[in-house]
Amino acid sequence: MRKRAKKLIRLFDGAVAAEQRYEFKNARHYYKKIVTLHPDSPEADIARERIVDMDALTNEKRIYKRIDRNARKILTQIGIDIAASPVLMELLMEADAIDFESEQALFIPLKEDYLEYCIDMVPTDMSEDPGENAFGTGATPPFLLRPGRDDLQSANRAEFDEIVKTAADFSDSLGIFSVPVATDKSISDFECAMLMDRHFPDLKMSYTRNMSDDETDFFCDRDDWLDGTSLITSMTFMPTMVEPFIRSAKAGNNLLLLDLTIAGSSGPASPEALLTQIHAQVLFMMVLAQTLNPGVGCMHGGIPDVLGVEGDLDYSDPGQPLINSAMARLNLWVTGFASAQSGGSTSILNDIPSAVLESELSRNTLRMYGVHILRHAMGALGNLNFFSLDKFIQDCERERVARKIWLRTRHDFVVPLYLPEDKNVVKGIREIAEKGGPRNADHTLHNVGAFHKWHEKLAEVARKKEYFPQLDEMVSGKNGPLERGSDEDSYTQLQDTFLKM
Repeated sequence: MRKRAKKLIRLFDGAVAAEQRYEFKNARHYYKKIVTLHPDSPEADIARERIVDMDALTNEKRIYKRIDRNARKILTQIGIDIAASPVLMELLMEADAIDFESEQALFIPLKEDYLEYCIDMVPTDMSEDPGENAFGTGATPPFLLRPGRDDLQSANRAEFDEIVKTAADFSDSLGIFSVPVATDKSISDFECAMLMDRHFPDLKMSYTRNMSDDETDFFCDRDDWLDGTSLITSMTFMPTMVEPFIRSAKAGNNLLLLDLTIAGSSGPASPEALLTQIHAQVLFMMVLAQTLNPGVGCMHGGIPDVLGVEGDLDYSDPGQPLINSAMARLNLWVTGFASAQSGGSTSILNDIPSAVLESELSRNTLRMYGVHILRHAMGALGNLNFFSLDKFIQDCERERVARKIWLRTRHDFVVPLYLPEDKNVVKGIREIAEKGGPRNADHTLHNVGAFHKWHEKLAEVARKKEYFPQLDEMVSGKNGPLERGSDEDSYTQLQDTFLKM
C-alpha cells in the first residue's frame, strides 16, 4: 500500500514538474496514468481537470510556435522597409544577408539561412536575470506628478535623486529599475545612470542615444545594465535611431530591443497577428545587432499595446496584461530569449488611490499567467505619461504584501491563457503592409473586438475553475479577492491582517 502511495506521489510530482518545464504533453501523460491507476484518489480528481487544461496549454504552445515560424516568414517573404537607409542596406549587403532573388517580397527580405545563423548567435542566458514575474519601472514618462501642482515638467536633479534613493529602499520589490522619469537640463542622462548605478545594486536600464561615445562605453560588459534601444516599427526603420542603434551594438552593450506596436493602430488588430509582427520586428533588430557584433546580448523587448474604447492607448484596458503575458509565454515557452513586457500601469491620472488599485489588478493578472521582466509596473500612470513618487511607494509596498500572499497561496499549475487563433496572420500582415497601415485593411475589420472576446472567454473560464484569476476582482487578499474600487480602509485592514499572520 505504501509503495502505491509513493508511486502516486511520484506521478503527481512528475506531472507538475513537466508543467513547470512547459512540457504539457508529458504532463498529460502523467495525469492520465494517475486517473487510470488510481481512479479513486484525490489526485485523480485534480488530474482529470488538469488533462483538459493540458490540452488547452498544448494548443496554446502550438500557436506560439506558429508565431515564431510566421515571424521568420515575414522577414524572408515580406521583408522590412529599409531601402531608404543606405547605412542599413550596406550593412546587410556586405553580410550577404539580402535575398535579391525573392519575387514575392514587398520590402527587403532576408535570406533564410542568414536569419537562422544570426538568431542562433543571440545569447539565451542572462547572469543578472531576476527571474519570472519581476516587476519594475520604466517607460521614462515625460512628466513628474507633483502633489497639488498642475505643472507639466520633467524631474530635476534633486527630485531624480530622491526617486533613486527611494527605489534603493525597495530593491526587494523591483525586478528591474529602468529610468523612472524624464529629467530637465539640471542633470544629464549619463548622470542619471550614475545615480542609479550608485544606489541600486540589481538589474537597471538606461538609454544611450543622447550620450557621448565614452559615456556609452561605460555600459559595455556590465551585466547589471541594459541599453534600451529601438529601430524597427510599422515594418520600417526609424531614421533617428539608426546611428544610436549601431553605436550601442558595436559598443557591446546588452541591448533591450524595444517595439511598442499598438493593436489596430500601428499593427494588426488580432492578438496572434500583433504578436507575430512585433516578434518579426524584434528578430530583425536581433539580426542587425548580431551582424554588427556577433554574440552581443539581446533582450526581447516586444511590448504589445492595445487601444481602449476611445481609440487611444489605454493601460487600463484588460487586454493589456493579457497580450503581454502572451508575449512572455512566446519567449519563455518557445524561443528561450530573455524578455521584457509591460503592464501594471493605468490610464488613471488624478486619482492616486484608484490608480494604485488598478495597477495591482494588472500586476496580479500578469503574475497569475506569468511574465518575465515586467516594466512600467511601479509608479507610472496616465498611460505612461506621468511618474508619481507617491504611487511608486504605494505600488512597492503593495507588491511586498502581494508577493507574500502569492508565496503562501500559489499553486504550481500553469493556467491556460486561451490565446485566440488567427489563421490569416501572414496574409493579413502583407495586406496591412500593402495598404500602409492597419486602419483600412480587411484583416483589421475582420478582427474588431478580438481582444474583448478574448477577455470574455477568460472571464467565463475563471468562473468555473478555482485557480483561475478572477479578471474583474484581482486585488487579492488572504480572505478572498478585494474588489476593484474597494476603499482604502478595506485594503489597509486586509494588509494588516495578513502581516500579522
